Amino acid sequence: MKKLLEGLLEEKAPGPYPTFSIYHLIKGLALVAETGQVGRGRLAEELAIGEGAARTLIERLKNANLISASKKGCSLTKRGKRIWTEFESIFPEKTDLGPNELTLADCNVAVQIRGGGNRVRTGVEQRDAAMVAGAKGASTLVFKSKKLVMPKISDDISQDFPTAYRQIMKLLKLRENDAIVIGSADTRSRAEYGALAAAWTLIENDGAS
Repeated sequence: MKKLLEGLLEEKAPGPYPTFSIYHLIKGLALVAETGQVGRGRLAEELAIGEGAARTLIERLKNANLISASKKGCSLTKRGKRIWTEFESIFPEKTDLGPNELTLADCNVAVQIRGGGNRVRTGVEQRDAAMVAGAKGASTLVFKSKKLVMPKISDDISQDFPTAYRQIMKLLKLRENDAIVIGSADTRSRAEYGALAAAWTLIENDGAS
């Protein structure tokens, strides 16, 4: 899945080099999956990209046989549904947190990564990826031995940041070794892209689907 989606960003003659990112592809697929059918205009508006970029994004998703397009709009193909099901199995939850004692800004979006805890080191890689995507930063946590930990910061979030702990545990159904990244920014969209960028660093590239 990862290799497939990242491959859609590569330059392909004679088409234009894409002015969108992997996070636009993910959010675009999410929008199609959630609505069942979506037009190019709404896609451009929701992703905050130009009509030309939306056209290129749709064309590449079509060429990868992930969506089909008609006058009514874009829909997932069978392959697209399979890829989206795979995505949701890895990232089972994405939710708004709002102001949070662990974070740096008013807008905070959390993404859960199933089984991603083993790939978390210090959280610096996730923070840097979020900042490149336009967020102020990212906080990375791991659910381990029934405790929520934040590398280099806290061995037990429930004790050190109880309000944040209750908020996260209420919103997410965590399993052993799940990771959570919280993207923080001044706007909700930048927080979301930051969280997705950080989460994307925690999945392995096992080849195209």
